[in-house]
Amino acid sequence: MHRRPPFSAYIIDTIGITVLPSSTVQSGTPVEIICKAKVSHDNIPNLTYTFELRRDDVAIFSSTVTKDSATYEILPARVADSGSYECRVTVKEKSRTSFSQKLEVTGLQTPTLYLDKTTFYAGDDFKATCSAPEERGSFIFRFFQRFRNEEPQQMKQVAPIGNFSETTLILRQTGDYFLYCSYEINLVSGTRRSNRSNEIHVNVRVLQITPVMNVLPSPNVFEGELLEVVCKVLTSVENVEVFLTRDGSVLKKALVSLSHRFRVHEGDSGEVTCKAERGNVQKETYQVIRVKELFSKPHLAVNPVEIFEGEKFKLTCSATVYVPERLSNETVQLYIYKDNVKLTSSGTYISVANPYKNGNYTCKAYAVSQGHSILKQSQTLVVKAKVLVSEPVLSVVGGTLVLGKSFQLLCHSDRGTLPIIYNLHGPNKLNEQRVVSKPGEQAIFNSSAIFKSSDLNNFICHAKNSLNSPSMVGNGRQLLHSTNIIEPVLNPVLTIVPRTGYVSEGQDVKLTCSVEKGTLPIRYTWYHIGKKGALISQTSKELQGTYFIRSVRGEDKGEYYCETNNPANETKQSAAVMIIVKMAGWKKGLIAVFCILLILALVLVIALKTRLLQFKRKGTGKLLVKSAGTKVERLSLTQAEVNEAANATPGMMGKSVWSERVSGSESDDQNSEAAAEPQYTNVQTRQADPNRAPVKKGIDTEYSKMRTSKQGFPEQADGHGSVEYAQLNRETDHHTDHGIHVDHSVQDDHRDEVDSVVVDSVVVDSVVVDSVVVDSVDTSTADHGE
Repeated sequence: MHRRPPFSAYIIDTIGITVLPSSTVQSGTPVEIICKAKVSHDNIPNLTYTFELRRDDVAIFSSTVTKDSATYEILPARVADSGSYECRVTVKEKSRTSFSQKLEVTGLQTPTLYLDKTTFYAGDDFKATCSAPEERGSFIFRFFQRFRNEEPQQMKQVAPIGNFSETTLILRQTGDYFLYCSYEINLVSGTRRSNRSNEIHVNVRVLQITPVMNVLPSPNVFEGELLEVVCKVLTSVENVEVFLTRDGSVLKKALVSLSHRFRVHEGDSGEVTCKAERGNVQKETYQVIRVKELFSKPHLAVNPVEIFEGEKFKLTCSATVYVPERLSNETVQLYIYKDNVKLTSSGTYISVANPYKNGNYTCKAYAVSQGHSILKQSQTLVVKAKVLVSEPVLSVVGGTLVLGKSFQLLCHSDRGTLPIIYNLHGPNKLNEQRVVSKPGEQAIFNSSAIFKSSDLNNFICHAKNSLNSPSMVGNGRQLLHSTNIIEPVLNPVLTIVPRTGYVSEGQDVKLTCSVEKGTLPIRYTWYHIGKKGALISQTSKELQGTYFIRSVRGEDKGEYYCETNNPANETKQSAAVMIIVKMAGWKKGLIAVFCILLILALVLVIALKTRLLQFKRKGTGKLLVKSAGTKVERLSLTQAEVNEAANATPGMMGKSVWSERVSGSESDDQNSEAAAEPQYTNVQTRQADPNRAPVKKGIDTEYSKMRTSKQGFPEQADGHGSVEYAQLNRETDHHTDHGIHVDHSVQDDHRDEVDSVVVDSVVVDSVVVDSVVVDSVDTSTADHGE
């Protein structure tokens, strides 16, 4: 049985898009856009297609159908429908887009202009409407005017309301105009402009509404007189308003005409304007009014100008008459007011200044001219009695004074009206001035350093705020009681106990840091030169501080100094003192004992060496001098022994070079030889080679000491009496140049001397010993063991 696979197979082959009747059509032509899809599948039933049409990448149509095509109708097509179209088809999970197809719609609808009126006055506004009811899209409408035969000018550009635009226009110049409009549509491909609309002829007439103004009885009047201003418009036009204004203020308003009556005062001089208005049209005319004063504005003055509490002051009010033919001085009444309360009906007021007399004073002048009363008021005069400055008080800024440092002084009075002038006098010809004129300001003076507290008595401060009153004086005596006076520490000195500075190890050292004077408490700090940081710091309420070094050690030696400080915050340093640490007594005794023991050991070693050397000399003589019949024994020197000989001291050379290897038979021979008659034989070797290296000095010295010449016996020359010198090393026989040769010839010329034995050269295990001369060997002495 055949089974359908669990999933369906399909593929979108092609997507086509068609524009009918063509891709370029005239505006108003019906247009169809057809999307068609070709899909291959394995007999999928009820296959659906979703078609989406986009113009310039904006979706404008979507449809889901079971057939393989969809149609979008544009009835009719307009310019706004122009653009690039694409069709996208979705089948189940797959989508595919067609190639783009352009549609070009040509020809915009000609707009229509409408005006609500065609005849009006210059400056009147009117409504204009421009429309293109058959078009769609994004519009911009423009309105144009053409005055007579001049070039057209754009009047306004307006945003649309759908496919039309309505606005208000104004023509301010009289004459004939021709108005029209046009529009634009913005597309992705560019801007399309329409043709001009119909032109409408407009006639703008002149509006005669210029007002006429009359001032009665005359623009030039005296104060107090009655004045009338008439303003009207001679026209038949309705809805004309008339305004009377002065200095930006509207005095009166009416339709067509008005009349305004008022009594003039000295401040009414100026320009009066009459304005006529209809719609957006305004016309105006103006007239200058001049008001002459009969008398001046009253003036109020005070004497003295500077008033202090308790002083008498006088207020005077005065006015000047300008037109004596109309007004005399006697007819002008003067009044003085305080805070709008009348004080007197005359022009003079006298009183004593106090806080209750402070206030706002004014003066009023009243007169009657030709039955008309005139009232004028002076400026406001503020009277406020000043307060005399009180006795100033001196104080140190911050409340603390450090002797020897500069400081600041404040001079202040609790009472007194500003401005106040302060003058400070003091030591070192100090004379400075400060003026305090604003609340919150202070009279602060800079002073150089003083070195005694009593110098504060020499400061004096003067305060003054009145020209007619003497200065108030404050002295510096109170500074001693109100100031925290700090005296810096002076001349710190470091002393030590013991005073010599020499200290034995284990002792205690006392370091005392003291000052001559200074405000307590004082902080003392001790330092050891060469060590980082302070040793110790302490605060004391005395003029000295003490630091102990317990059980002094060798590393405590060196220079010490101390530093002092107090609330003056000035650090002073003492001179350095030296501490020398000596070795402890028991250590000295121990060293002395050690040295004595070392000397004794050296003496003992030297004595032992000397004794051993004597013993070796005797033993060496017995080895060197033998009878002719003595058995030749072999003397061998190893490499180590020769090296040891080269490095040994002179006292040990005999033992190092001439090491004996004596057999038992040789010992017997020596013993027998000791009992026999001693014989003397000259043993002469061959001449020493001058090219050879000299023998070690120690060897020459050692063997030169072996000379003995005490016997002085003549040599016995018989054939059996010669001594044979045995060959030291038989292994050197093959090297004849280094052998030892024995010569038995007798030197007769030296009978009075002990015969000498000369060993020219000995080579033992590649070590050469040259020119060892043995002048004499006393065998008899050796035999006796001396």
